[in-house]
Amino acid sequence: MALPPHETESADGPHIPGRPGQEVPQLEEPTTPREPLPPKQDQSGPEVYSPTGAPADADPEVRAQSGAYLTTAQGLRLPDTDHSLKAGERGPVLLQDHHLREKITHFDHERIPERVVHARGAAAHGVFRGYGTASAVTKAAFLGKDIETPVFVRFSTVLGSRGSADTVRDTRGFATKFSTTQGTFDLVGNNIPVFFIQDAVKFPDIIHAGKPHPDREIPQAQSAHDTFWDFVSLHTEATHHTLWNMSDRGIPRSYRMMEGFGIHTFRLVNEQGGTTLVKFHWKPRAGVHSLMWEEAQIAGGVDPDFHRRDLADAIEAGAYPEWELGIQTFPDTPEQTFEGIDLLDPTKIVPEEWAPVQPVGLMTLTANPSNYFAETEQVAFHPGHLVPGIDITDDPLLAGRLFSYLDTQISRLGGPNFAQLPINRTHAPVNDMLRDGMHQTALHTGVAPYHPNSLDGGCPFQAGAGAGGYVEVPLAMNPQAAKVRAAPASFDDHTSQPRRFWLSLTPIEREHVIAAYTFELSKCYENTIKERNLRVLADIDPELCSQVAAGLGLPAPEPSAPLAQVDPSPALSQLGASWPVDGRVLGIIADENSDLAALARLRGTALENGMVPLVVAPHGGELAGGGAAPVVVQRTFANARSVEFDALLVSGVPAEGDDAYGARDVKAGQGLSSEGTDPRVLLLLSEAYRHSKALGAWGGGGDVLSAAGCPEGLPGIVVDDDPGTVLARVTDLLATHRVWDRFPTAAFHS
Repeated sequence: MALPPHETESADGPHIPGRPGQEVPQLEEPTTPREPLPPKQDQSGPEVYSPTGAPADADPEVRAQSGAYLTTAQGLRLPDTDHSLKAGERGPVLLQDHHLREKITHFDHERIPERVVHARGAAAHGVFRGYGTASAVTKAAFLGKDIETPVFVRFSTVLGSRGSADTVRDTRGFATKFSTTQGTFDLVGNNIPVFFIQDAVKFPDIIHAGKPHPDREIPQAQSAHDTFWDFVSLHTEATHHTLWNMSDRGIPRSYRMMEGFGIHTFRLVNEQGGTTLVKFHWKPRAGVHSLMWEEAQIAGGVDPDFHRRDLADAIEAGAYPEWELGIQTFPDTPEQTFEGIDLLDPTKIVPEEWAPVQPVGLMTLTANPSNYFAETEQVAFHPGHLVPGIDITDDPLLAGRLFSYLDTQISRLGGPNFAQLPINRTHAPVNDMLRDGMHQTALHTGVAPYHPNSLDGGCPFQAGAGAGGYVEVPLAMNPQAAKVRAAPASFDDHTSQPRRFWLSLTPIEREHVIAAYTFELSKCYENTIKERNLRVLADIDPELCSQVAAGLGLPAPEPSAPLAQVDPSPALSQLGASWPVDGRVLGIIADENSDLAALARLRGTALENGMVPLVVAPHGGELAGGGAAPVVVQRTFANARSVEFDALLVSGVPAEGDDAYGARDVKAGQGLSSEGTDPRVLLLLSEAYRHSKALGAWGGGGDVLSAAGCPEGLPGIVVDDDPGTVLARVTDLLATHRVWDRFPTAAFHS
């Protein structure tokens, strides 16, 4: 159920997300000095803690800029920042211009190295509330009943640079920082539960293969090129992850509609010292949904910020994203396997039908960052940030990540004191005996930063388990183990789990996988790489292989071994259930001839149901007429594209806009025409139709749908005289995200 929007109704009607500032700006440049405007109500900074974890009784905005006048970094007021200090109006610039030097020097150093992976991200603040259901398996305090813990979550793409697009086909990062009373716990995962590799020593290889070719620095943020497919076809432990990435999971509809996974198997410890192996899952309340491939391509062009805008707008509109944290638990046996699956292999999953995901808490994201750089860019995650009750296992990929993340933060954030940045500060007291270093902001006291000491009274003292100390589980080591560079035989199966994933998908999802492989491999130059990847697909499923081979114009090879005999796992499919419609975006196409009073009522109902209704009209500003109150326009026929809407409604028969001609807007010259209807509306509707979105109309709008090739009677087309009835039926269709039965699948899937 959606929470109320952050902002109340204003003179122009209910608040639509996207307003850039707290106040509507005045037309002329303001000249009367005033204090800085506060952040918008949907924004928040990190809670105020000292560099050493002491809570401060202060508003988070205490760190913000203050004062009505422009100053230097030292607080010196400045009369001018538009002109350098010169020897006369046309003279040379003087070296003594301290303001010029400070301003330019800081500008020259504004950028820090972007992350090698996960460079492009978006983030939000929120709160996690424990259910208490995990108390039997872990003593981690933040999972206790009704314990609330501040969180900061960063979503990201893996391959692209900071300037790449959101909607590329890629794995997404899902990293959560829990600021618990016992210290910081970072759950650093992805939206895909398995990884490309089994051992961290291969991480540079897979990333180098996936990144742009080093000679031309293309292609950006995509895997559809030779080096990637060369590597994964030779290193077949990547097959399972690759198949997930070629599925709809690789192009999520929204960060809000994305699962998250801890990937590795961790070890939980309870109050009695008992241990349990565990895998972490984030389950979105909104369901798991994806974009169509064409939608992703369109969005990458018309709105490269599609996902980060969607997340921020949903929070601003009060449709707070929610996820349940769940755990799959397994006995902690010496073999560390479950039903024949090696739990230390990060390329494997355990089907949820075999080990159900048990909910242990709810995370709600409630506030956008107030500054992207200070929070989203500078946040530092590390799998080694643990709390009592959560321990690691001997997963060889996790071992490398424990080193890599810490090393990366030191490089990116200028030294070892990155934990003192406001977004990274722990909410637990710190007495670490770590001193000095670049960007040290804590004012340490005492003379004895060593242990043991007597000059500082022996402080700090070591804490045993009874005092909340973190004690690693004392596991016995095999005294006969030899030092080897090898993996256990259980790591050698690279086909049975990909085959289970394929068999678990619905026919429409399989069609999308076939299309993705065909598209990606068609972008490879070398036929040998295409042929080698077809060999990999042949060992997963003959139909998958033959369909991709047909698209590539190549023969389909035979499997190299008998196909794995596995049962499907229905939990791996995204389809088949219904979900809340909170935060779904409705486009309402209208003009001055529409029934504006009915339109206003419909918008109000949509807002009450947690959706975001956007009016799409021939022009910006307002629609007025018929004696009804004016209706504010959020999109126009010129700037709207179908990808930003989950469903479209047509109010009446909107007329052509004054700019509906090809020289002004090429979308108006598409050849789609119907007397009196803007061709861009027909394009908008036809795109949404082929992307399996629900469409509705009233007041003559059914004729517009017919002109767009979407007549009443086809699946997902709703036409009625009553706008309220149309909205209700379209809302029901939105619960399953798309109208999946609109287009038949190929005969071989039936």
